[in-house]
Amino acid sequence: MRDRKLLNFELGRVTPEQYKALPDSGIALILDNIRSAHNVGSAFRTADAFKADKIWLCGICAVPPSAEIHKSALGAEDSVPWEHRSDTLALVRELQADGWTVLSVEQTEKAVELQTFETAAGARYALVFGNEVDGVQQEVVDASDGALVIPQHGTKHSLNVSVSIGVVLWQFRR
Repeated sequence: MRDRKLLNFELGRVTPEQYKALPDSGIALILDNIRSAHNVGSAFRTADAFKADKIWLCGICAVPPSAEIHKSALGAEDSVPWEHRSDTLALVRELQADGWTVLSVEQTEKAVELQTFETAAGARYALVFGNEVDGVQQEVVDASDGALVIPQHGTKHSLNVSVSIGVVLWQFRR
């Protein structure tokens, strides 16, 4: 079977301005103390691919402009709106007061397996992804409206945060 790869101009890419004018997806990311600028950049690139509405960079997260972020984001830091907040918990409470459903992506006692979670029509979801070592802060998990877990079957039960973001956003945009 012969299958020609598409050229870049055939992909229908939009400009950052056109991206920002697209309809909202109702999905946003909260990065809770992600220490690697490369992981932050990857989050931007993945958020762009799945049309996330916004990224909140909380705590120690690197923020644009950053050469390390740009290396992974490939310019997506210019298309996906973002904001830095020092306090993740305060942001979670603010978003909930504004009608967002906040879900921590974390391994918890009551976490719902990602593939079984059903989104509600018209709902807005803010998905919290945690630090590469410590995960989502416990106080943020406690304040969240729920937790989602990515089922894993190997020996590590651990994915890089940038991989987790891709898996979760793909499921949410299905």
